[in-house]
Amino acid sequence: MSQTTQHDLIGIADVAAKIPGFISKVPNLLSGLKQAYLRTPNTPAGLGIAFERAVKRNPNGNALLFEDQKYTYNELNAWANQIAHYCLSIGAQKGDVIAVMVENRPELVASIIALAKIGVTAALVNTAQTGKVLVHSINLVNPIALIAGEECREAVDEIRNDLNLAADRFHWFADQATRQNAGTAPQGFINLASVIDEFPTFNPATTHSVKGKDGLFYIYTSGTTGLPKAVIFTNSRWTLAYGTYGHVLNLNEQDVMYVTLPLYHATGTVVCWCGVIAGAATLALRRKFSTSSFWKDVKKFDASAIGYVGELCRYLMDAPPSELEKGHRVKKMIGNGMRPNIWDKFKERFGVEEVLELYASSEGNVGFSNVFNFDNTVGFSPTPYAIIQFDKEKNEPIRDKKGWCMKVKKGEVGLLVGKITRRSPFDGYTDAEKNKSVIIKDMFKHGDSYFNTGDLVRDIGFRHAQFVDRLGDTFRWKGENVSTTEVENIVSEYAKIAEAVVYGVEIPNTNGRAGMAAITLADQAALDAADCKYMAAEFKKHLPAYAVPVFLRVQQKVETTGTFKYQKNKLKEQAYDPSQTDERILVLLPNSEAYCDLTADILKNIQAYKYRF
Repeated sequence: MSQTTQHDLIGIADVAAKIPGFISKVPNLLSGLKQAYLRTPNTPAGLGIAFERAVKRNPNGNALLFEDQKYTYNELNAWANQIAHYCLSIGAQKGDVIAVMVENRPELVASIIALAKIGVTAALVNTAQTGKVLVHSINLVNPIALIAGEECREAVDEIRNDLNLAADRFHWFADQATRQNAGTAPQGFINLASVIDEFPTFNPATTHSVKGKDGLFYIYTSGTTGLPKAVIFTNSRWTLAYGTYGHVLNLNEQDVMYVTLPLYHATGTVVCWCGVIAGAATLALRRKFSTSSFWKDVKKFDASAIGYVGELCRYLMDAPPSELEKGHRVKKMIGNGMRPNIWDKFKERFGVEEVLELYASSEGNVGFSNVFNFDNTVGFSPTPYAIIQFDKEKNEPIRDKKGWCMKVKKGEVGLLVGKITRRSPFDGYTDAEKNKSVIIKDMFKHGDSYFNTGDLVRDIGFRHAQFVDRLGDTFRWKGENVSTTEVENIVSEYAKIAEAVVYGVEIPNTNGRAGMAAITLADQAALDAADCKYMAAEFKKHLPAYAVPVFLRVQQKVETTGTFKYQKNKLKEQAYDPSQTDERILVLLPNSEAYCDLTADILKNIQAYKYRF
């Protein structure tokens, strides 16, 4: 994050200047806030109710576009209803969990709506997961069934004997337009597209029995350490996002939101889709982001809004100019991670007027949204929070002589914490012990409780903030949270590596931090060219692409503290600069199949942004 300037700080006069542009949003925003805040845990709420409301508002308008497929609100609703009635027929009931592992396509959207309508929590499994990590993620939430896309079948087949699922609970969607052609399911799977044909298309009676406290999604996050954690996303929390982010976007039936972000993440499935449902607008979906196809799709779908994360913006800025990037309808974008150094350039180059940058986490209870359309900020927060002084070395808040935490001054950086209240609850993880580890008590007075976001932000005034960095053992790369412990476990399994310490390092002109592993070799071991190729292949096989270490530092021994904690701060500071150490540093360059030694020329080219990591 670049250093803040006086220009970034926000005061009353700055907000007053934004009021004229904000007024047109007020009626819609007030309607959303009413729905968001006039709710209780026992109030009927959630995606199912909101989607059925959008169906009534725009029954014959397009709800979903994907490749050459189109589904009106009536058609998508009927499809989801058939899936819902089928799930009820196999005994699914409110409170149950069904794991869903399908890439961005209509079958995923219909399944999510269906489960929301019957109060079944959809565990949105990361489609990049394989092996032990996939087993852990699915078994963790005790699902009664699995819905897998053909594109994920190989990963499921490899581990199906390790899953705590009955043999007749594996469901399958062909990787095609299954409403037109259901395909033939492989042995061991029930063809969901075929079996739902005999079920009714009317709304199930269960929709309005789903309450705010009921689970809607499990979204997987790396949290701060270890294997993925399943974060419960309740219907109440979804309704809060729907009433705020969804209505701030201010879409209507003529709008089309183009989303290339994975729907197993909250930015895509909650933030972007909320805005679409709130406006009874159209969701235009792409399976995976593509720089070369982005503006072609925008034109094809006649998109008027886009969802983003920081990496997506950087890739678009890096691409050569195209006549397609102008003359489109896109004036709004919503997401997170827009870098300050490209914010103005992005708006000017692509003709975007509103960057609705926001801050939220899957497990957190505090959110910011750029409702006033300021530059270089995650926006304004109506939820109770504090930005407190924090000691990064001790990894704890700084307290005064009386033991109370201290807030930072305007313009300063501190730890963001969200106050836990009835209106801003902390829904938490599936593991009660992990919940305890992220709650700070007695911060400003006896008995108060705050959620520790693990994020450093800058207070820029008028309840606005700038994101600065992440703390702890998680870093963000390519729009994904990377768990260092998970990567350390995989890297350490390589025969010649005795120990590994993983951390994130910054590469100029990129978003987030790239993975770097300080490795200690087994006795008498040495890495040759074959190792450099085989390591890359093994890491790519067992880790998602975004988690594969970009740099390796070959150490004689791992430095630890007196309590045997790794000295990561020193490693982060030295990063991959050969002048900071006489140890060997390897790099996995883009599109390369092997690690190579980091030479002075390669370092120079990295710093000059010659490689597109």
